[in-house]
Amino acid sequence: MIKAAITAVGGYVPDFVMTNDELAKFVDTNDEWITSRTGIKERRILKEPGKATSDMMVFAVEELLRKRGITALDIDLLIVGTITGDLIFPSTANIICDKIGAKNAWGYDLAAACSGFIFALATGSQFIETGKYKKVVVIGVDKMSAILDYEDRTTCVIFGDGGGAVLLEPSEDGNGIQDFILKSDGSGRKYLYQTAGGSLMPPTHETVEKRLHFVHQEGQAVFKNAVVNMAEVSADIMTKNHLTADDIAWLAPHQANKRICEATANRMGLSPDKMMMNIERYGNTTAGTIPLLLWDYEKQLKKGDNIILSAFGGGFTWGAIWIKWAYDGSKVGKELL
Repeated sequence: MIKAAITAVGGYVPDFVMTNDELAKFVDTNDEWITSRTGIKERRILKEPGKATSDMMVFAVEELLRKRGITALDIDLLIVGTITGDLIFPSTANIICDKIGAKNAWGYDLAAACSGFIFALATGSQFIETGKYKKVVVIGVDKMSAILDYEDRTTCVIFGDGGGAVLLEPSEDGNGIQDFILKSDGSGRKYLYQTAGGSLMPPTHETVEKRLHFVHQEGQAVFKNAVVNMAEVSADIMTKNHLTADDIAWLAPHQANKRICEATANRMGLSPDKMMMNIERYGNTTAGTIPLLLWDYEKQLKKGDNIILSAFGGGFTWGAIWIKWAYDGSKVGKELL
């Protein structure tokens, strides 16, 4: 039976580092307040004029191609999980394909906020499992600084820019994506959203003046729902597949908040050393968090490792994916599969 296996990973974060102390210069906050509530010490911001979400992912995809020893012409399909595309249309996937020279690929964007990468990964896996395609690139990325109000300390301290890409290929050795559980609840849309800019409230002078084009979050409601749902779905995928804590090598949780990640690991019965974390360096990059974890931890991942990817985001959207890792990350650059 064909499985969709991740065979290469690429990532990118901008050079500019915004520390908590930097933020405290223009919004009422401090390092202790941010760190104790979120676990974040700094985040990366794409400050170069004229640079957008697609530009970050050109670096990530090109890294992935180099690692795998293939070219952009080998890509069949490219899916981008993002809520901060370069433009309303055309899709950022189309723009990335053009910039990297993926002339044989088609692609599209998928919007599921912080769950964007796992929704896109589950979707991309179906094209591999059916035998339709051999090489599918799945991206999770956001340039959150483009939609943040840097006068609103409830949101601007949390988010950063960056993301990553993975390559999916067919596997017949049992490794790859084993199962997923994905959920959504549109009644949660009132707690985390961007008010203006869509067809409901198109841009006007008034919407700009009222600062309606920025992220708005009801922090307590989002936190409460995230803690419960992200933890439950992660435990559910283990129960469904008869997995114990001992079976799991790693949890790759969406980097929304350190406490939410810890609650998820605790619900799964995992020790802290099995939880991937980089929130202290990158903050919450929305759809970018999980691929950035895989990118950061790649050299520690071993062939056959059971990994749970888990996310919760605006929508509400949430879910978990169980993966058997397909290669030894320590051999990347020397010998792959």
